[in-house]
Amino acid sequence: MNRVSVFTSVFAITALVVATSGIAENSLFDPSNEALNYIAKMKVGAHDWPQWGGSPSRNNVPAGVNIPTEWDIKSGTNIKWSMALGSETYGNPVVANGKAYVGTNNGAGYLARYPSNVDLGVLICFDAATGKFLWQHSNEKLPTGRVHDWPNQGVCSAPMVEGDRLWYVTNRGEVVCLDTNGFHDGQNTGPFNSEPNQNQDEADVIWKLDMMKQLGVSQHNMCSCSVTAAGDLLFVCTSNGVDESHITIPRANAPSFICVNKNSGEVIWADDSPGKNILHGQWSSPAYGIFDGVEQVIFGGGDGWLYGLAARGENGKSKVLWRFDCNPKESLYLLGGRATRNHIIGTPVIFDGLVYAAVGEDPEHGEGVGHLWCVDPTRRGDVSPTIVYNASDPKTPVPPKRLQALVAKDGDFERDNPNSAAVWHYVGSDPAEFETSMHRSCGTVAIKDGLLFIADFSGLVHCLDAKTGDAHWTHDMFAASWASPLIVEGKVYISDEDGDISVFKLSREKEVLAEINMESAVYTSPTVANNVLYIANRNRLFAIQQDATPAPTAKVETASANK
Repeated sequence: MNRVSVFTSVFAITALVVATSGIAENSLFDPSNEALNYIAKMKVGAHDWPQWGGSPSRNNVPAGVNIPTEWDIKSGTNIKWSMALGSETYGNPVVANGKAYVGTNNGAGYLARYPSNVDLGVLICFDAATGKFLWQHSNEKLPTGRVHDWPNQGVCSAPMVEGDRLWYVTNRGEVVCLDTNGFHDGQNTGPFNSEPNQNQDEADVIWKLDMMKQLGVSQHNMCSCSVTAAGDLLFVCTSNGVDESHITIPRANAPSFICVNKNSGEVIWADDSPGKNILHGQWSSPAYGIFDGVEQVIFGGGDGWLYGLAARGENGKSKVLWRFDCNPKESLYLLGGRATRNHIIGTPVIFDGLVYAAVGEDPEHGEGVGHLWCVDPTRRGDVSPTIVYNASDPKTPVPPKRLQALVAKDGDFERDNPNSAAVWHYVGSDPAEFETSMHRSCGTVAIKDGLLFIADFSGLVHCLDAKTGDAHWTHDMFAASWASPLIVEGKVYISDEDGDISVFKLSREKEVLAEINMESAVYTSPTVANNVLYIANRNRLFAIQQDATPAPTAKVETASANK
């Protein structure tokens, strides 16, 4: 393990412009209120959850009351409704303005023109009160196959909703803007008017940006990013990655991070920072905040670096404010699950003026060592814990390298970085033991009451002090977790690949409140909107509410049944 310099974080009260900004550490800071304040400025319901993480801070901590810790999907106890999804579901549910949205594949076959045996990536819209199917946006698979569009994986992104508009990234590498009313309003809203038909069960596209054709992007296996926005600025990770060999980066100069006008789809700026150092794929989603009066969008790169960019760019170009290497310098990227160097899959989270992010890898590449960081976003330049030099020129930093930043046999060495933004670094309370070490994570942290929770891919739940990074406890779920925690009403909900939802008390002392099985793997993260708990397992979306009376339409599952 390389040396890590831990710097004391300096907290200062800053005048804020939007609710997603960081504020000084104090006992009054409540991220749930922070999210509600942000949501109140959107054209959505006061207790909706209109994007992944609710707000651009990406902290999955909605407000809610009487959220169940007991339900039974067989008997229907506390099940308000459930509806069929595809055969594989990876998209996190989003709820806004009386509608629930989820990305999946076409296994449910809701549309007559696309029977369930036709493989598509789809975004499905349901009525949030009854579960009634409303419409579907369909994305035919790319002809290049699994190198760009993995079979049956569907849409992995979560949309963002504001008013009657919705934005999301498709499996085809397109950023699309949809009318949330579909064609139920009797209009084909433009400028895009080339929908195959205007049936009420189809989506009404407003505009689309094809990142492969227009920006030269070559995503690896899948394009997935849950977008966020600030005003008219929409932020997207393009998923640019390696080819099928896992060695060559076919479009190293294509952008990895872009900012788009959310009203028109026009690209405002694009950034290719990871470039030729992309390790594998890029499936992280951005966060946005204001720090010391500076708007920033935070991206997790496919090179394992965390990037802070000026949200509005500069003179039509991107502007990188800081970058932070989340891997030890001597870590090595290898294929076949043997790597110690990782990229970033989870979404960065902003809490109380700081940024939190963990490293991870495509689950198909197996488990491995992980790192969780807390970073100060007010510093500039290379703010990594250490910087690499070479004996041939010990005063000039060595540029970042793709597979291994520090190669000792070539004369490389590292020095502590006096400009490091590291507040703390967590590898586990005892990295030598499985149950107390941090592993790769596909997920995102959730933080409330000074407690940070994260699940790693090896199935461990970690509870830490958010300010210091000190471990309070870990819990082994005995199944891999692809998801992120939900914190609501003093409880923590985390899903796993065995289909279990583990519920913990929000506490420094471990207390397991429940473990409920959903009868199929749960790759998604639970969320709450309007006092309803939403969980998507592999092939169904469940709306769970205390003392719920199942809606009559809850049994309607197919297109033919709806007609």
